[in-house]
Amino acid sequence: MKLITSILTNLATEMGATILIEPEYESIGHITFKTGKITVFDNNKLDINGFGSAYLAKDKGFANYFLQQLGYKATEGKTFFSEKICAKIANPRNIHDGWNYAQELGLPVIVKPLNLSLGILVTKVFDKSAYYQVAEKILNIHSGLIVERFYSGNDFRILALDHEIIAAYQRIPLSVTGNGNSTILQLLQIKREQLIKTRGKILIDLDDFRITQKLHQQNLTWESVVAQDTLVYLLDNANLSAGGDSVDFTATIHPDFQKLAINITKDMGLRLAGIDILTTDITQPLVDYTLLEINASPGLVHYASLGDIQTQKVENLYRKILQTLEQA
Repeated sequence: MKLITSILTNLATEMGATILIEPEYESIGHITFKTGKITVFDNNKLDINGFGSAYLAKDKGFANYFLQQLGYKATEGKTFFSEKICAKIANPRNIHDGWNYAQELGLPVIVKPLNLSLGILVTKVFDKSAYYQVAEKILNIHSGLIVERFYSGNDFRILALDHEIIAAYQRIPLSVTGNGNSTILQLLQIKREQLIKTRGKILIDLDDFRITQKLHQQNLTWESVVAQDTLVYLLDNANLSAGGDSVDFTATIHPDFQKLAINITKDMGLRLAGIDILTTDITQPLVDYTLLEINASPGLVHYASLGDIQTQKVENLYRKILQTLEQA
């Protein structure tokens, strides 16, 4: 059984609720509490957030607009659309307008799908060829993309539920560490197998054009042999689902950042949210930050797989969510 489904099953049973799990995919469940109240879930998507607020958070373009209007330092960017969508809207902005905007912002820029998750096709773009390569890939599977200014900083996720911070951790992009003998391809193959054993499904595609691009920027290839203990980053985005690593800061996050995450969650009409920000040090008073995204259905499988402490935090979160839904 999948990790989140297993956790929810155990918690529902602990609470005396009746739970039904769809047996083929084991991700969709139906819970009847002792009070007679009913809730359903699809993996990490639960009924804790209202539909409208969750839908808004999913669209990066809409979410950024409202976050900026509410006074938060969200990323600067614009949305661009497929020709099919451009033919239907009053102010069409197509793939070529996206490249013109990227040049206005100044390269490099970040190009990513408008409302996909897991870091899929999120790419740091340095030139015209790379822009069209990723933009065309996005528009082949999705109707829109967003071009954003690139910001430097350490990538943190803060998980908030109502007025409480459940977890805070730094996300570090996919990397390998040299041993002086193995090629980068061999090192990544080894790491991929290790991650599959510990985390389950990992979206590390050995044919991912972004990895090849990142290696090229470092004057490396798949066949390069890296010196002992030399760290080589293979992606720019730091999603754990794409093989990234994490460092837990839950016990040391500064109250300023706790307040920031709780306020963002509340102001966006959410109760549960994963707040992704760039900043220098989350343990120090807030001086500056960039708000990358807000996620109304934060994936916690990979975080939970990092150790017993993290698994316990995820269990505690879902226990509180189920208790809240039971009493709603």
